[in-house]
Amino acid sequence: MRVTISRKAHFNAAHRLYRKDWSFEKNDAVFGKCNNPNFHGHNYGLTVSVTGKIDPETGFVLDVKVLADIIREEVEIPFDHKNLNLDVPEFVDLNPTAENIAVVIWNKIRQRIHADFDLEVVLNETERNFVTYKGE
Repeated sequence: MRVTISRKAHFNAAHRLYRKDWSFEKNDAVFGKCNNPNFHGHNYGLTVSVTGKIDPETGFVLDVKVLADIIREEVEIPFDHKNLNLDVPEFVDLNPTAENIAVVIWNKIRQRIHADFDLEVVLNETERNFVTYKGE
């Protein structure tokens, strides 16, 4: 019997979508207003889900407090109120699109979750735009 537990979180961050190897005009054509050289921000919503077998001793798949601590340490502290392009090492050479942010978050959390568990990250960039990543 496999069960999924989920924990919601949020963080606020600024970013700019652009490629350093493209001209401003090409970046503007592809990324539009998200290519603003002065950056722009989002109030990101995050849902992290872990699926696995229920531990017969505890009744948990994973203690939600443990999951909350992992999210706080791996996502909220390093990303919240940061400029992703300038302040977060993972995005120095990686365009911080919602897709790339979701994959980076998944990789950071995956290192802290036992391999027996499946992991899914849903990142809401806006109320209408979100990305889901479950690993490769």
